[in-house]
Amino acid sequence: MTRRVAVIGGGSSGLASIKTCLDEGLQPVCFESSDDIGGLWKFKENPEADRASIYQSVIINTSKEVMCFSDFPIPAHYPNYMHNSLIVDYFRMFADRFQLTRHIRFNTKVLQVKQRSDFSRSGQWDVETENKDGEKEKHIFDAVMICIGHHCHPNLPLHDFPGIDSFTGKFFHSRDYKTADEWRHKKAVVIGIGNSGGDIAVELSRVYLSTRRGAWILNRVSDNGLPRDMLNTRMAIFMRHVLPFGLSCGAAERKVSRRFDHSLYNLKPAHRMFSQHPTVNDELPNRILSGTVQVKPNIRRFQGSSVEFDDGSVVEDVDLVVFATGYRFSFPFLASHVVSVSENKASLYKYVFPPELDRPTLAIIGLVQPLGAIMPISEMQARWATRVFKGELLLPTASSPEIRRMYVSSQRHTIQVDYISYMDEIAELVGVRPSLPRLLLTDPRLGLNLMFGPCTPYQYRLRGPGKWAGARQAIFTQWERVARPMQTRPCHDPKPERSLKWLLVVAAAAVGLAGYVNRNGLPALLQDPTALLDKIKVYLPAQ
Repeated sequence: MTRRVAVIGGGSSGLASIKTCLDEGLQPVCFESSDDIGGLWKFKENPEADRASIYQSVIINTSKEVMCFSDFPIPAHYPNYMHNSLIVDYFRMFADRFQLTRHIRFNTKVLQVKQRSDFSRSGQWDVETENKDGEKEKHIFDAVMICIGHHCHPNLPLHDFPGIDSFTGKFFHSRDYKTADEWRHKKAVVIGIGNSGGDIAVELSRVYLSTRRGAWILNRVSDNGLPRDMLNTRMAIFMRHVLPFGLSCGAAERKVSRRFDHSLYNLKPAHRMFSQHPTVNDELPNRILSGTVQVKPNIRRFQGSSVEFDDGSVVEDVDLVVFATGYRFSFPFLASHVVSVSENKASLYKYVFPPELDRPTLAIIGLVQPLGAIMPISEMQARWATRVFKGELLLPTASSPEIRRMYVSSQRHTIQVDYISYMDEIAELVGVRPSLPRLLLTDPRLGLNLMFGPCTPYQYRLRGPGKWAGARQAIFTQWERVARPMQTRPCHDPKPERSLKWLLVVAAAAVGLAGYVNRNGLPALLQDPTALLDKIKVYLPAQ
């Protein structure tokens, strides 16, 4: 009997889960509370309750070759860093190619997910839903995949900001920010220096960017103009793990500071480079240099229209405060004993499976904050989860929650993972991690590409369950797809002009050599140029 799987959410993680269920012969039913796919990346003018929401200008921080689903490359002509509208277009292509939308029930909210009375034997779940007309329905599923992400519930810590109630301007969370149009030529304070805080700060006109810790700032455009994450290789990760932590951090910090001195720009944090999620922002240093953004410490208090910072400085007549202070995640339709969440920490084995369940038939997909792309990670988690559902793979009997101690303690880093290391970790469980030693012997060109080239998702379709015949070719053509969108005009390198410089050098050397060999008869040679030329010809290259 085909197992039925409830997929909650139709964003990137939900689409990957539907497709993976179909690949494994499972029957997915996806419940999406909105009227369209896209999740976080679907821009809407008005934020909706309990749903992710982005600002109009959002461009993704991971490049197309690193962020794509592993057996469906993004079209070559798409830009390397895509606007949110293009990301949704790609999701539509993906859904159309694999006929995913027929398995989605739109405008349907999940009210409750609970274990059935015979769960210890059957592993089944009762799922209650409600459609847009308020009609409720109950379902029975053999497994559940929760794909709602972690950008739904804004973290707005107003209690940490004395006097905010007296503030005469407007304040809101970055989730409610849409465009800069309304705030042109207004004075604004942005709290938080994550990716959203940095983006909003550079869009507004006169901004004070408040940060407690500072941040290391990376730019999308890396060495030789290439996408930054395309230079993140397995060899680089290997060296980072082999070398002492401080040495690895020091090398990375020196490199980013060659672009601009973080101390000079008042951004240098106390933590090391690999201890916290860096901020990706190409424009921020330029805005600071041109004076439209000023970096400030934490806010001490609000009073009327003024904002006082911890260094004692005061900014008067502030019109807007944007709290780019992150998000809280929760699962309101689940009983707390199924997945407990406290201080933005969830008890999950490898960030996917609740460790205390009698049967591993519930998986959380996409609940990570990677140093890299989320889409391939969600896909890999779904490939693992569906094979566990089928009984093809077993979890350890004592599957303890994942604990990562590499990152600084903050709400932002409770679900932090490194892209390559985590992908390899889950791929090993699925049986699809590429074997570099074997490839270096049997297919050295491919092996070297995997070791020293970018870690694109196609690598996880070379072998094992879900093997894709086009994976090898996709790897060898990935740089062509990187270059394609930038080749928008003929650009012929100037041909080098023919120069007589080297011929003159050779001739002079030949003259010197001839003169040295015939130094005793040099006066006679100079008197008879024909004889001199005959002597030189012996040392010149044959025509």
